[in-house]
Amino acid sequence: MILARRPGALSLIPGLLACAAVAVAAVAVQALELRLFGRGWIDAIVLAILIGAAIRSVWTPPAAVRPGVEFSARTLLEIAVVLLGASVSAATVMAIGPGLLLGTALVVTLAIVVSYGLGRLLRLPRRMAVLIACGNAICGNSAIAAVAPVIDADAEDVSAAIAFTAVLGVVVVLTLPVLGAALPMSDVRYGVLAGLTVYAVPQVLAATLPVGAVAAQAGTLIKLVRVLMLGPVCLALAVIVALRRRVDAGSEAADAPPRRVPLGHLLPWFIVGFLLMMGARSLGLIPAAALPALGWLTTALTVLAMAALGLSTDARAVARSGPRIAAVVTLSLLALIGLALGLIGLLALV
Repeated sequence: MILARRPGALSLIPGLLACAAVAVAAVAVQALELRLFGRGWIDAIVLAILIGAAIRSVWTPPAAVRPGVEFSARTLLEIAVVLLGASVSAATVMAIGPGLLLGTALVVTLAIVVSYGLGRLLRLPRRMAVLIACGNAICGNSAIAAVAPVIDADAEDVSAAIAFTAVLGVVVVLTLPVLGAALPMSDVRYGVLAGLTVYAVPQVLAATLPVGAVAAQAGTLIKLVRVLMLGPVCLALAVIVALRRRVDAGSEAADAPPRRVPLGHLLPWFIVGFLLMMGARSLGLIPAAALPALGWLTTALTVLAMAALGLSTDARAVARSGPRIAAVVTLSLLALIGLALGLIGLLALV
């Protein structure tokens, strides 16, 4: 009876089921990878986009499916960003020391600026350049997914940025140990390098555990600090987008009184939620026993959202901009590695 009074909720079901089917297929392929090769070369998040985009290339979702797909691509993704805040605590961040903490924030900031500049230099659209810059500098897929609703990015832009970043992320995991072996680096230095350059926490572990437990601990701590930068970066982007909208509105009607920028444009609700979840984790309000379940739910919602993005993606549009995106992602990563090595040398880590 309750659902009958809410036709809006009922309209979401076909799209949610379609996204769930794609998400289940992605998880199944990842499980097959683990069974055959002992590790997952392509994450379920990326697989969900690829499978969804492949389906979209031969099937156009009917009108009945679109509300659920749009809901999954935006609302479920925003909820996942909120839950991501539970993975970071203030105590963990402060454990790395003020010098390395500030240095990590500086590297992230410079990496975003450099990557965005490269994107615009190679004539990428503004939103695409922002997505790649944030994904490269912060945490890959998660950062791209979190920034997308702040800057109103298109599904094609999000899918392309995640696809190319994910491929390069796997390459980094495979080649970083070679770079670490070629350079005279201690376990701590190598861990910091991995934490500053590898995109996802599981990938940091994959890149550092072969070196040792100290490298894995250092890399994980630095990686969590990069994740923490997601909140301030999204807030800054929200302010920039809101001010840009205000300027555009002013140019269209110069004589009109200035409009107030809505608070929701300056501080999106999911960024507030992210910071509140981080605060709750720091204050011990989230039981340790609940963290694995929250992590699982975050991943599940993200895979669903990526499936929706795949189903919304025109693969032909992605292919047209492929070479330039690949070039920007590669050059941005090389710049990030250079900045990371510079910070390690400047701090003279043990």
